[in-house]
Amino acid sequence: MAHENQESGAERDLLLALDSITKRFGDLIANKDVSLELHSGEIVALLGENGAGKTTLMNILFGHYVADEGAVTVRSRSGALEVLEPGAPHAALDAGIGMVHQHFTLAENLSGLENIVLGTESLWAGRFSRSKARAKLKKLMETSGLEVDLDVRVSRLAVGERQRVEILKALYRDARILVLDEPTAVLTPQESESLFATIKKLAAQGLGIIFISHKMVEVLGHSDRVAVLRSGEIVADLETSICNRQMLADLMVGHSVETVQRTPGNPGKPFLRLQEVCAGEGREALDHVSLSLRRGEIIGLAGVSGNGQATLQKLISGLQTVTSGSITLEGKPLPAKASAAIKQGVARIPEDRHHDGIVGSLSVASNLVIEEIRRPAYQRFGLLRYGAIKRRAEAAIKAYDIRCPGPRARARLLSGGNIQKIVLARTLDQHPALVLAAQPSRGLDVGATADVHRRLLEARDRGAGVLLISEDLDELFQLSDRIAVIHRGHLSAPVPTEALDKSAVGLMMAGLEPKKEEAA
Repeated sequence: MAHENQESGAERDLLLALDSITKRFGDLIANKDVSLELHSGEIVALLGENGAGKTTLMNILFGHYVADEGAVTVRSRSGALEVLEPGAPHAALDAGIGMVHQHFTLAENLSGLENIVLGTESLWAGRFSRSKARAKLKKLMETSGLEVDLDVRVSRLAVGERQRVEILKALYRDARILVLDEPTAVLTPQESESLFATIKKLAAQGLGIIFISHKMVEVLGHSDRVAVLRSGEIVADLETSICNRQMLADLMVGHSVETVQRTPGNPGKPFLRLQEVCAGEGREALDHVSLSLRRGEIIGLAGVSGNGQATLQKLISGLQTVTSGSITLEGKPLPAKASAAIKQGVARIPEDRHHDGIVGSLSVASNLVIEEIRRPAYQRFGLLRYGAIKRRAEAAIKAYDIRCPGPRARARLLSGGNIQKIVLARTLDQHPALVLAAQPSRGLDVGATADVHRRLLEARDRGAGVLLISEDLDELFQLSDRIAVIHRGHLSAPVPTEALDKSAVGLMMAGLEPKKEEAA
């Protein structure tokens, strides 16, 4: 973990200092007097609830936002501590700050090499030397352990390989400070372990690393210090060695958080059936997929993103038709029409909450009733009943702790976690027959995650069938009655959760067969 010279806090090892950062958006104080230091060779985990100010703080660091008060000090390449020019991403890059976002920012039609070099110089200039760039990257891959085929188009790379390209892109620019946002959100357990082995190797070479994560196992197992943000303020900055899961969870939300425990369900007869379904194309194609979901149970679907989950979601949501095979709900064909699927009791928590979960230009209130807007409760004789819509929104905002200025606030202005709460309120309050939950707790804090899990289990216990699509194995094992694995469009038969272990499922996610003792 931390080296002795870091533990001394000597000024010569200081790489970064956020000093009394305050940022306001109107009446909302996103960051309040935040101070944080990062030293050479140190790994700091940044924790906080949704809306706690983590993203705002990192956007200030990288120059996307300008702080109202305070300053960012960085050790320059010359070795001197200098105040970073505010609101200037180029200044952050020049100072050696590299950021790897949760959603990768790569050009899929270019190779790994071209993506890494892009922006450092023209790819078409006569002076650009591919051999020189390749030699530098070869050395970086040897020292970091980040192996990737530089000549393959990014569109053909696996998720873990794309992430390596993102990190290599930062290292190619000689980054000395690396910020990673939810770095394992789309990785298998084996890929996650490999990533953190790389992170520790980079720290040993003198890099300072900040990673944002909601996974307590990662925070406790791979950081030197933990900084906790709550309501825009740093409420704790502790050595990881003195922390535990419950302590950090309580610090994040300001009160004790109870972990949801699944109890045995009481499943009924199968009511959703997929039989030999083929659909989609490319990496998202489904190949003769069969599945039966019973009322009163949760089937967890494990798999690395891009293996057919998106096509499966579209089919069940009524957004895509099958090429062959059939999908039935309560014995009737499931129509390829979203409105018809909703009428048949299909409720969808989409994976992309921003693109598919809300209409960003509409208010929070409008988004909450958008699937029920034709009900007499919300309109009469073609006229909207604004009072009823407002009351519905106020109740949901309170019940789901949606942090927003009010029902009339534009949905697109909310944090990702609060947008997810809008989707959950709209979906689960209708008491649907079938809940299609794709990555329902991705990016949510520990308190919000516990609430999502509780509500999904309540839906199951009311008699709904829940298809839970997640890349978080902890979530799948915590909630699922049975688990299936999808890989390159092929779906394994669901197995009772108690008969599986995470290592075996992780291998299946990567397309490998677990040993018999691992699957037992």
